[in-house]
Amino acid sequence: MPDRAPAPPAPADERYKLTALEGLAALSLDALSSVAYGPQAIIIVLATAGLAALHHYTLPVTLAIVLLLAVLVVSYRQVIEAFPGGGGAYAVSKAHLGVRPSLIAAASLVVDYVLNAAVGVSAGVEALTSAFPALYPDRVWLCLGVLAFITAANLWGVAESARLFITPTILFIAGMFAVIIAGLLRTHPLPFPQGSVSSVPATVGVLLLLRAFASGCSALTGVEAIANAVPEFRLPRARRAQHTEVGLGVILGLMLIGIAVVAQKYDAKPSATTTTLAQLTYGAIGHNVVFYAIQLITTVLLALAANTSFGGLPVLASLLASDNFLPHLFFLRAARQVHRYGVVVLAVAAALLLIASRGDTQALVPLFAIGVFVGFTLSQAGMVRHWRSQRGSGWLGRAIVNGIGAVFTTAALVIELVSKFTEGAWLVVIVVPGLVLTFSRIHTVYARMGAALQLGQLPAPPQRRTALVVVPVSGMSALVREGISAALSLGDEVIAVVVCYCDPEDDVATARLHEQWAQWHPGVPLITLHSKQRQLGPPVVHYLRELAQTNRHDELVVLIPEVQAARPWQRVLHNQRGFVLEQAIQHGAPGVVICRLRYRLTEISSGSG
Repeated sequence: MPDRAPAPPAPADERYKLTALEGLAALSLDALSSVAYGPQAIIIVLATAGLAALHHYTLPVTLAIVLLLAVLVVSYRQVIEAFPGGGGAYAVSKAHLGVRPSLIAAASLVVDYVLNAAVGVSAGVEALTSAFPALYPDRVWLCLGVLAFITAANLWGVAESARLFITPTILFIAGMFAVIIAGLLRTHPLPFPQGSVSSVPATVGVLLLLRAFASGCSALTGVEAIANAVPEFRLPRARRAQHTEVGLGVILGLMLIGIAVVAQKYDAKPSATTTTLAQLTYGAIGHNVVFYAIQLITTVLLALAANTSFGGLPVLASLLASDNFLPHLFFLRAARQVHRYGVVVLAVAAALLLIASRGDTQALVPLFAIGVFVGFTLSQAGMVRHWRSQRGSGWLGRAIVNGIGAVFTTAALVIELVSKFTEGAWLVVIVVPGLVLTFSRIHTVYARMGAALQLGQLPAPPQRRTALVVVPVSGMSALVREGISAALSLGDEVIAVVVCYCDPEDDVATARLHEQWAQWHPGVPLITLHSKQRQLGPPVVHYLRELAQTNRHDELVVLIPEVQAARPWQRVLHNQRGFVLEQAIQHGAPGVVICRLRYRLTEISSGSG
């Protein structure tokens, strides 16, 4: 048997991509950590109907949510296969529903990603300050500190940040299953603090069940993040992302069902001071070291859940930028394949939310999860049209699954929006259309620029043009020599100008410059422009206007030589003469071509010999 040829080496940047396990740690923390508040949201709603409603309907409502989770996992697994370039709901909507629905999906996801980052950080810090009340006055600074850590980790690299979060993720999953298994095996729960619920039964209507279902669906946020960030996975990207999506669905579904069963078995009730998860942990494991360890790792996972946004939003922003709906800088990647502009903008937006809400999770929760359900609905509806257009084997069954999912997510969206409208959800109704309008405006600007530049078209044949080049100078130096040399290479005629401020000291300096100019004899005339108001821009603009009327050349060019700082911090040491001139000329003589030539000091000194 002949030897097999060795497999080709993976591209160098693949080491900065995610494996399936790293993808679970980087992109699933939002969904996984939601078991800390999703089941509790169901219990809070059902508690309004009394103890009997809690006992009889907690598990059925949870099972309905898990059924929707299964539908979403199947759908997004197909989305990953059909759209391996990432984008999730945005990519599906763009392909099958049109531009405007895709922008609505993108805007909704942007809102949800920002809110998720803020809520994850504030919830984690809130859990910490609950254990250590002395830290409560500093909660805003703690939130910003946690956010800064997550931002720095993601600027370092998505894969690197994922590796940091693998251990906490595994510990959290192990802790949740430990609580579930111990709770199922224990015949009677250990005594734990609970809230009080009316024992008088109340009518349990469809609306109450739907509201409990919608509130519990907050546990589904983050399910779409993997489909949005497919390009962040290693080759084969789609297959790894699909495995991660299925793994997330299985783990999250089992945890939700397990916690619901234990909560129903223990008759858990909502408490103002103790979370439902803490109650179940207390009753199943006891008040011991393991209890505090699980609470601590839950706190860490809630804070790190913000990392899901840092994995999803920068990729979504890069897709929007590639389609000309966001500035193109969001498409750029730094070292380690990081979309750093998307990371930084997300961090700034989340920081502003945390400051505005003073780190209060409850002030942000009413806005949470609404945006993601808009994306869910559009994605499901788009996949129905996808199957109808493909009409491959089994397309009808898949379309029915997506159609049912679209109905469920639409119902959840409407109920969430109506029930939380007065609590702040109205803000989402304003922000999402505002973002869509912004995207459309940016796209219009890019379209006009493309038309003006004739992008994609064969331009007219190039023609040689003559140019008159004006070089502003202020004194003799190697920088002036470099500027005049460049101007002589660039133009057919060169004129140097100096601005004199008409005071005795400046008159002497100008006269001295003319003497040195004559001795240097560069073959370029030096013209003095007078300014009585000690302004640099107006006399230059006035002179350029006069030249434009008598210029016999095709182009009038201003070449501004300036020093480029060797270090970023050294920029403050240099004057802003070039910037001042550029702004004045752009506003006062818009037909003039401006050329700013920057030279490093080492280049100038080495050129002087």
